[in-house]
Amino acid sequence: MASSATSVTPSSHLAAKLAHPRAISSHFSSNPNSLNISFPLKNGSFKLRRNAPSITLKTLFVHDPKAAVVTKDTWEKSVMNSDAPVLVEFYASWCGPCMMVHRIIDEIASEYAGRVSCFILNTDTDFPVAEVYNIMAVPVVLLFKNGERKESVVGTMPKEYYIAAIERILKS
Repeated sequence: MASSATSVTPSSHLAAKLAHPRAISSHFSSNPNSLNISFPLKNGSFKLRRNAPSITLKTLFVHDPKAAVVTKDTWEKSVMNSDAPVLVEFYASWCGPCMMVHRIIDEIASEYAGRVSCFILNTDTDFPVAEVYNIMAVPVVLLFKNGERKESVVGTMPKEYYIAAIERILKS
């Protein structure tokens, strides 16, 4: 396995070169032992060099989701027939604000474990469920009790908004 290393160097002319269709290939050397590939970045370029010392990257964070995935196939059993109140976040994988809500929902899933069931539903893959509840934008969090929609939180909100909605459901 060939070793590789990375370096970041300023390269303002690179963006102009990459506008040309053959720009990437112009960065390849005819000598396979001196491969040098550059990719444009906002503040310079990212270079990969062959035969440079290898580097080791450490994993600093691994996301351990607490909210389970629900789909159109598991919706009835997991949400509509649940004995506990249910929180469902409707999201899309391309949605940046949804990732922020994911973190909040995971915290809530841990804090309310055993009292509220928390799920996430991808609207891109399970659109029929989103359509039933008129989800036109994401993120949206719906809360259910006894199979009935009771509360909704639209958009990215502070954790307190979700907690307040959950507490209202638990008291009802």
